[in-house]
Amino acid sequence: MHGTIKLFSGSGCPALAEEISSLLGVPLSGRDLVQFSNENIFVRLHESIRGQDVFLIQTTSSPVNYNIMELLIFLDALKRASPDRITVVIPYLAYGRSDRKDQPRVPITARLIADLIGVAGADRYILLDLHADQIQGFFSIPGDVLTVFPILADYFKGKNLDPERTTVVSADLGFAKKARNLAAELDLPLALIEKRRVAMNTEALTLVGDVEGHDVIIVDEEVDTGGTIVNAANLVREHGAQAVYLCFAHAVFSDPAVERLRSLDVQEIVTSNSIPLPPEKQLPNLTVLSVAQLLSSVIRRVHEGRSVGEVFRRYRKYR
Repeated sequence: MHGTIKLFSGSGCPALAEEISSLLGVPLSGRDLVQFSNENIFVRLHESIRGQDVFLIQTTSSPVNYNIMELLIFLDALKRASPDRITVVIPYLAYGRSDRKDQPRVPITARLIADLIGVAGADRYILLDLHADQIQGFFSIPGDVLTVFPILADYFKGKNLDPERTTVVSADLGFAKKARNLAAELDLPLALIEKRRVAMNTEALTLVGDVEGHDVIIVDEEVDTGGTIVNAANLVREHGAQAVYLCFAHAVFSDPAVERLRSLDVQEIVTSNSIPLPPEKQLPNLTVLSVAQLLSSVIRRVHEGRSVGEVFRRYRKYR
């Protein structure tokens, strides 16, 4: 044991942090978060955390660079208050796409972010659905990477979709393995979309599989500008799909994603609350499922020194 749980929240996802706090029965500890007129960030803790087991909840979605800097400064403030251990809980980790040097003279920013989190003071991490699994290897501290896809799978199971006339479609080949596992979880066939990226846009080229006359669940890791998943939806429509559902872990929704999705003819868009969505990004056919139960269970087990694997044994196949 590492003292009692002290739960802190950055400004990135306050509603999710409150939900986790309620499920754990542990109040969020007080802190001041101030951005001065010169844009410098200041953090002050309201109470002693010496010898305690601290968990800091902070997503790194928009405003990305502010939330990252706030996270690092918050970690430094925590470290200097002498806790026994600091675990950072990041529902969405930014810069995940910069995970390799795929052209000359470019950074591997995901590695930089991992290094900064460790140097700033984190002893452990809890993350959700990384863009690439190898990002785990960038961290020099231990941690757990979870996935929201069993939560999404359970939601679709509740719809009692006809297994004879429903198909899971991977929005691109890079997501094929996780899409296959989701299809197996739902006992549905799988189809794949091959795409080619052209500059900053994507072009869906080929559908591998049969969706004619079927309802379709298109799955992907995240939706940023929406180009990939919109192209996928249009492609399956061209191949005779009926009702189309979109399913993804992270709703990044950079411009012009909301406009693209609003004009798209789909039955439902299903995602998680790993990223908070302001009212202007809400859509009438959008369903947001909470990851609070998953994260609170893992926080409790980490604190008690119990196996986290028992929570996400079912989740491992989505890795």
